[in-house]
Amino acid sequence: MPKPIPNNNEVTFNEDNIIVSKTDTHGKITYCNELFIKMSGYSEMELIDKPHSILRHPDMPRAIFKLLWETIQAKEEINAYVKNLCKDGSFYWVFANVTPSFDEKDNIIGYFSVRRKPKKESIELIKNLYIKLLQLEKSSGLEASMKYLQELLKEKGVSYEEFIISI
Repeated sequence: MPKPIPNNNEVTFNEDNIIVSKTDTHGKITYCNELFIKMSGYSEMELIDKPHSILRHPDMPRAIFKLLWETIQAKEEINAYVKNLCKDGSFYWVFANVTPSFDEKDNIIGYFSVRRKPKKESIELIKNLYIKLLQLEKSSGLEASMKYLQELLKEKGVSYEEFIISI
């Protein structure tokens, strides 16, 4: 399936609605609710067993996904602002909470994500950070982007989680 070409059409959803998906340990979608299907523009059949990255917008820094994967693989939850790419090239922003799912022996068996509509003010703040991280990734690589993020958090004296919740 060819990757959609991004356009400037933003789609939104009601703040009372929640987008839900589940993946296996490799990030392949195993469940998605009706709102997820509607917002993505894909059919359920086009989404199930596909990598969640099918929705990855090119405006999203790789550093954010690296941090996300490191956190959930360490059996911790994470919150993040994510810009998703729809099948038709449109986009939508979410405030995502991603948590690991465990079996009875405390082994990770997949991941569960609940996404809400983010505040406009928060998106304006996060956009600037993501632009900077992307610039660093393009000019100096992923490690430079990660280093910038870590230094920013250290300068503010907060963890990533505290920073995300505060904006």
